Amino acid sequence: MDYQYEYQRWLDSDIVDQDTKDELRAIADDENEIKGRFSKLLDFGTAGLRGIMRAGLFGMNVYTVRYATQGLADLIKASPEDGRDGVTISYDSRNNSAAFAAEAAGVLAANGIHVYLFESLRPTPELSFALRQTASIAGINITASHNPKEYNGYKVYWSDGAQLPPEHAAMVSDSMIQRDIFDDVKVMDVDEAKASGLITMLGDDMDEAYLSNVLAQSVSSDLVKESPDFCVIYTPLHGTGYRLVPEVLSRLGARNLITVPEQMVLNGDFPTVSSPNPDNIQTFDLAMDLARKHDADLIIGTDPDGDRCGAVVRNGEDFVMLTGNQIGVLLLDYLITVKKESGTLPADSAAVKSIVSTPMADVICRRNGVEIVNVLTGFKFIGEKIKEWEATGEHTFLFGFEESNGYLCGTYARDKDAIVASMLLYEMACYYDTKDLTLYEVLQKMYEKYGFFREDVLSIQFEGFDASDKMDGLMKSLRQDSPAEIGFPVEGIRDFQDTAATGLPPANMLFYDLAGGSKAIVRPSGTEPKVKLYIMAQGSDLHSCDSALNQIKDALMEIIKA
Repeated sequence: MDYQYEYQRWLDSDIVDQDTKDELRAIADDENEIKGRFSKLLDFGTAGLRGIMRAGLFGMNVYTVRYATQGLADLIKASPEDGRDGVTISYDSRNNSAAFAAEAAGVLAANGIHVYLFESLRPTPELSFALRQTASIAGINITASHNPKEYNGYKVYWSDGAQLPPEHAAMVSDSMIQRDIFDDVKVMDVDEAKASGLITMLGDDMDEAYLSNVLAQSVSSDLVKESPDFCVIYTPLHGTGYRLVPEVLSRLGARNLITVPEQMVLNGDFPTVSSPNPDNIQTFDLAMDLARKHDADLIIGTDPDGDRCGAVVRNGEDFVMLTGNQIGVLLLDYLITVKKESGTLPADSAAVKSIVSTPMADVICRRNGVEIVNVLTGFKFIGEKIKEWEATGEHTFLFGFEESNGYLCGTYARDKDAIVASMLLYEMACYYDTKDLTLYEVLQKMYEKYGFFREDVLSIQFEGFDASDKMDGLMKSLRQDSPAEIGFPVEGIRDFQDTAATGLPPANMLFYDLAGGSKAIVRPSGTEPKVKLYIMAQGSDLHSCDSALNQIKDALMEIIKA
């Protein structure tokens, strides 16, 4: 792609607005910046688009949003489904999210496709729920999840409520390549579309239907009433959980709920945190101050689009951040325990987790007679299992999770849901409070019962417009020169591009089975320019686990740097 030609084309276009042209003129003397913005398009994959908000082909802006939406419109026209039409659209609290949602709605309307547009920001899982309620063929959510403030994104969902399958994502991408970003995109003003009846607004009625389904996942709400003084601190990190999480906790019976006032303010600059990620302990500084003041035992945080949930728990006078894996096994064991006690655990129950998530979950399920299924990274694969089991009746879905703080209980949505995870975390804490146990103490008892496990995730960041090429080069190097040892002898290598060997769809991931039961995994991120390194250690106690974890981590970093 001739980046100078594309750059000048944007400057000369009658379609490009003056503010965008001013931004582009400001980089006229910076060839590297021009190259970075115009050498290629943002990749459209199963996670849609995600990138820095800036002018150019390789940025999130009005024109790339319109472009992607025209590609989606082409897909919808080529893939009719009986009884389904229309697209449901939501957005989060990020800068430009509302504007991008309106632009997407206008393009779809110009293509004669009906739009169901939320009147204000909503959590991602409600979008997954709502598109099935409206019988939409697809859904769009404008969000960059937990990324820094400079980013925004464009997630696309299909009629089953899960993110777009690979074959459909490829069709959108192909359509974009074949079309011109300006001349071949249909547009309509959103107010004109509303007046024409092409846009239906969604609001409180959909919220009520969604909340009803979330509350239906409660398994011991009666015990919440037995812990009226249990104090929980909640922060939405300036995002979409600000309204629905306090609402669902209050309806469940929470009477001592305290929110972090500075972070209840919707703000796409996320001014109180360096990054709005609920798996980062620094994001909970303000919440921990409140927890000390009010003697709280549990802190819950959700990311800007309300699909990831993090937790901090008390251990004596200290606070400990739970990892995504630890939250996952706590919730899994809790659901099994309470359902067994009440006699409501179906005999065909099954849990689903990503293959990069803790093997402790496998042990918990086997010990309790629950099927455990491992799928590729990406919650859409968990959603696919739900859809499959509803069709075949093979299993009853119990719980699904990913190590990256994503959880789902129930089948009303097909994506991770921080709203239901927040409710179950609070309910679980109250349940164990009636037994004079904190969640930290429960976790230690689980280690003694099921074995000792420790996990960590490292990220290797890649910079520049050629970041994907650099990541591909790293993976190619590892395939050509496989390490014989990663802290411990390598006993087996699984290359997930080999579908015959894994029994799963192809994925760019290498899985190393190490002596002693530990594991190391290398996988490029699907949404960010980084390669993720997963380390899963096992040992006779937590000290030996930590030792193995550090040994594998150091060895893996040496291999990657080489």
